[in-house]
Amino acid sequence: MPSLMSSGDPPATRCKLCGAVAAGPCARCRAMVCADCSELTTGAASTFALCLACAKRGDAPLASAWRGLLGWLALVILAVAGVGIALRLLR
Repeated sequence: MPSLMSSGDPPATRCKLCGAVAAGPCARCRAMVCADCSELTTGAASTFALCLACAKRGDAPLASAWRGLLGWLALVILAVAGVGIALRLLR
């Protein structure tokens, strides 16, 4: 059987679950998956594909990213409040 690849084509990336040609990465674990082994889910601003393993676990794919962002914002607010308190005490 002749190969359909020419000499300059890169090798096809394979799905981590079934071995078919992958369509793209999972939004949570970043593993390459095909269209049959992924599930579409809506996020904050757009639609994302999750592999079936990540989809079984539940939880929104971007929930941890939002928690991280809110955590950093809380640290910045606490740091600014600490500097403000320190300046008041030094007066």
